[in-house]
Amino acid sequence: MGPVPVTPRRGVPAMLHDSWVVAKRNLRRMTRIPEIVVFGLMQPVMFVLLFSYVMGGAIAIPGATPSHEVYIEYLMAGIFAQTVTFAVAGASAGIAEDMTKGLVDRFRSLPMSRAAVLTGRTLADLVQTAITVVVLALVALLVGWRIHDGFLKALAAFGLLLLLGYAFSWIGALIGLSVRSPEAATSAGLIWLFPLTFISNAFVPVSSMPGWLQPIAYWNPFSATVQACRSLFGNQLGPTPDVWPMQHAVLVSIGWSLIITVLFSWLSVRKYRRAAG
Repeated sequence: MGPVPVTPRRGVPAMLHDSWVVAKRNLRRMTRIPEIVVFGLMQPVMFVLLFSYVMGGAIAIPGATPSHEVYIEYLMAGIFAQTVTFAVAGASAGIAEDMTKGLVDRFRSLPMSRAAVLTGRTLADLVQTAITVVVLALVALLVGWRIHDGFLKALAAFGLLLLLGYAFSWIGALIGLSVRSPEAATSAGLIWLFPLTFISNAFVPVSSMPGWLQPIAYWNPFSATVQACRSLFGNQLGPTPDVWPMQHAVLVSIGWSLIITVLFSWLSVRKYRRAAG
């Protein structure tokens, strides 16, 4: 007698339950390997210290005199956004590792939602990203960053950051499913993020870039989230650039995050089903 075919559970309640089970599995792994969290925190903290103290006095912000205090206000929204998007590399490597260790075959033997494996992984990554953002915010407060427009607007800004991070974690999921090793997934998850983050308003004003590059930077989803967070944190220095995505940064940030989430979650689940087929 051949193996009994396993029918995946269907329906939203089943998918949510299975996703939570997978998320707990990944969160437990994070507590057992605390180095993952520690090393994930070191890079953004180093960026804050290096950019603010080494480069802060040399970068001119329109409408303000270059100084460490001014630049840390300008910088932090960009560092927060960079931190949540760079979590893509960890998501890519984690999923690639699960694939190479045969975890797909184990889940195939269970009557669980096919989408839950990826949804649970991305939810666990979101929790880890949130912890990193909290610690980074505390470090930023210690070096002089301040919130000026109230606690509720600041919470909205952090919500936009986590929404962007969750959207990008689905890009990481697709990358992890598309490569053959965790090492390749880490490289593939990072290499495209450098131009995305630096061709933006994260670290320098877009007005300082060549004219042909400015529209690309303004319509970059990264730039929209950074601009929205600066506004919500009360860290906006000088006038808001007179271009549509910057004038409506909150709306554009939400729109980009939702588009990326829907598109790449569909592509990732489709890729996973093929791999698990």
